[in-house]
Amino acid sequence: MYRDMFKDEHNILRESLKKFVANEIVPHVDQWEEEGSIPKDLFLKMGKMGYLGIRHPVEYGGSGGDIFMTLVLAEEIARCRSAGVMASVTMHTDMASPHLAREGNEEQKQKYLTRIIDGETRCGIAVTEPDAGSDVAGIRTTARRDGDSYLLNGSKTFITNGYSAEILFVAAKTSPKAGHRGISMFIVEKGTPGFSTKKLNKMGWLASDTAELTFEDCRIPIENRLGDEDRGFYYIMNNFQDERLVISAICVSHAQQAMEDTIAYAQARQTFGKNLSDHQAIRHKLADIAIQIEAGRQLVYHAARMYHRGLDWSKEISICKAFCAEMINRVAYDCLQIHGGFGYMKEYPIERMYRDVRVWSIGGGATEVMKNDIAKRMDI
Repeated sequence: MYRDMFKDEHNILRESLKKFVANEIVPHVDQWEEEGSIPKDLFLKMGKMGYLGIRHPVEYGGSGGDIFMTLVLAEEIARCRSAGVMASVTMHTDMASPHLAREGNEEQKQKYLTRIIDGETRCGIAVTEPDAGSDVAGIRTTARRDGDSYLLNGSKTFITNGYSAEILFVAAKTSPKAGHRGISMFIVEKGTPGFSTKKLNKMGWLASDTAELTFEDCRIPIENRLGDEDRGFYYIMNNFQDERLVISAICVSHAQQAMEDTIAYAQARQTFGKNLSDHQAIRHKLADIAIQIEAGRQLVYHAARMYHRGLDWSKEISICKAFCAEMINRVAYDCLQIHGGFGYMKEYPIERMYRDVRVWSIGGGATEVMKNDIAKRMDI
């Protein structure tokens, strides 16, 4: 198998995460799904174990790990039996906090990044709006300079951790007429006057909070601008590629777990006088699932190796995200079908997974957007 990039340090991390997920997350996910929230204590425990700063600089409490460390975290946290928990954690570790680690100044990192890494401060990123999803340049939230601060006005939606996070990294137009060249990023603290949040009800990811954010003359000090003014679009696009690798790895891990559960079910279930797994149609379907999973896994590992070598992986990561997002949806459908009526029951893990994975062909760049990007890079 094409997995020789995982060395001893990666395997040690993987074993540690396996134990943590089994002991500290899996026993509680049903309760968290029911309550629609994840206790802050989980983040504190993960921070104590060093899981929340795997790729962040050592001087702020991180581990300074490589991209393969990120893959290990994504693969193992995805097996926690709740994509909501997985989404909340990876939003914190790989989709939001890297903006602070990359674009933040020393004062911002000392103030916020250290607390993010130790789990004291939860974070999220707010880009998507009611009229702008994959079209980041189309955002309408504005940040107007007013003396030594900015006034934020607008709204965001579908924001993971938007209700629970203590800080959010918010994209807003500082030069509205400049299109994508006029976007900046801001650090917004929970409780800031003029900033409000509302929980949204959704199909899956029930343990994590997803929120709508509203900004009404929300005053943000200039020292909370993240990076240079009008450079936010480029910061977002740069992190999108890392985010899509994480999503792809999660999709593969979800699919692997669904297949394992389905094989176990098929071997135990009796139909027409024999095990379900003895029927050729089921065996072929499971073989097709295994083929799809391994294809996705190799796309993920190939893209990660390209990144590690400093190669341009723009087309490859779009291919990876498009394939893996569609793959997990096909696998979840087929696995539920093999479960028959039992798969429709909440007592079986495939029911939750079927709901949870639907979002992957939408979030992090819809499949259609990925295909447009692939075609563009093919000079079509």
